[in-house]
Amino acid sequence: MAWIEQVDAQQATGLLEKIYADAKKRAGRVFNILKVQSLNPPTLRASMGLYMQTTQAESPVSRALREMIATVVSKVNECHY
Repeated sequence: MAWIEQVDAQQATGLLEKIYADAKKRAGRVFNILKVQSLNPPTLRASMGLYMQTTQAESPVSRALREMIATVVSKVNECHY
């Protein structure tokens, strides 16, 4: 199993602390998919921006359909996220 150094929510400061707080507000917790990017908060912020824009911004494709596509792609890729 791969091991990636992570910053836990209790040790987060600055930008990472804000990103984690936003994640907790949105999802109730900080998922590991965010923690594995925690050593580079600007990149994590950009990644979250892309995710939010792709899944929740105004689009001719419904949000439900976009989430279904993401779920199918994750399943095909054997990714539990």
